[in-house]
Amino acid sequence: MDTDKVKIFGARVKVGSTSKLAELEKAEKDKMKAKVEKIKAHGVNCFINRQLIYNWPEQLFTDAGIMSIEHADFDGIERLALVTGGEITSTFDHPEQVQLGHCDLIEEVIIGEDTLVKFSGVGAGEACTIVLRGATDQLLDEAERSLHDALAVLSQTVKEPRTTLGGGCAEMVMAKAVEGAATRVEGKKQMAVSSFATALRQLPTILADNAGLDSGELVARLRKAIYDGMTTYGLDLMSPGGGVADMRDLGVVESYKLKKAVVSSASEAAELLLRVDDIIRAAPRRRERA
Repeated sequence: MDTDKVKIFGARVKVGSTSKLAELEKAEKDKMKAKVEKIKAHGVNCFINRQLIYNWPEQLFTDAGIMSIEHADFDGIERLALVTGGEITSTFDHPEQVQLGHCDLIEEVIIGEDTLVKFSGVGAGEACTIVLRGATDQLLDEAERSLHDALAVLSQTVKEPRTTLGGGCAEMVMAKAVEGAATRVEGKKQMAVSSFATALRQLPTILADNAGLDSGELVARLRKAIYDGMTTYGLDLMSPGGGVADMRDLGVVESYKLKKAVVSSASEAAELLLRVDDIIRAAPRRRERA
């Protein structure tokens, strides 16, 4: 749509008068008008182009009641075609073979200093766009990473809807179960099982330490609550001074799949280290004077 002006690369054109130049430009305009007529034959009311749209074809689109959008990036067009159900095309000779996209509303919105085109009511109703803004590039990068992590957890939770209670509740319940199993183990293996329970109790301890609270006091209260049968209780780090509360009432949950992966990975790492029975030290490298 940017060929309404004379563009000849790698060649020279000589004209004897301004009328010849006008004829050449008129031929280019007629060619562009024919292309616009082909686009109008598709019955569209919005045309999106990856390249520049010059004034002449833009005027023709406006006269025909067609919104024209230029300089659209290819990734954006691909996503837009996916959610609207449309088809990306580069030729306009066969309108009957082109699948058009649909949406309820197209509007121009201003966010900060940027002007964006918003498509609402698309065919794929679950599609949406998230706009991130930050005062610095570092803040923006951190926000993008945090959002990516949140979306990753959400996608995994949709695939595996089971959840566990957070706030150290799941770890303390697992520690109680492991300690109960340790009493039925004979010999030195009992020490290993008990150590695993102790390691599980370290997670609520780390949570309290990171919140700047008295981890010893809070973990002791949580352990007592779990052993008293309040198996849905965890650390309430939002209250002044911290406390122990029902995680269901607070809505603190974690992905079951993520929790399982964390415990499994930690166990495998511990087993790998325990299998190391000797360390071979390499001889120090001799220093050579230049």
